[in-house]
Amino acid sequence: MASFELGGKPMMAIDSAAPHQFTFTPAISMWVDCSSSGEIERLSAALGDGGRALMPLGNYGFSRQFCWLADRFGVTWQLNLAD
Repeated sequence: MASFELGGKPMMAIDSAAPHQFTFTPAISMWVDCSSSGEIERLSAALGDGGRALMPLGNYGFSRQFCWLADRFGVTWQLNLAD
């Protein structure tokens, strides 16, 4: 177990001591509001390197720039250009 602060928010990470057959799934994602097109493009490229795009960077109506991707470890990230 680990407790830490990320962007002023308390976070906790817990691993299961019991044997299990599951791994990361898109059911839980890290959401990041980006402040510029350059930032979202940079993060999308870096996190997507060795991973896969679930929703490639684009305009989806609810956001001018958004992407949902799984990094090389299988952790999913939703990057959003904040207005």
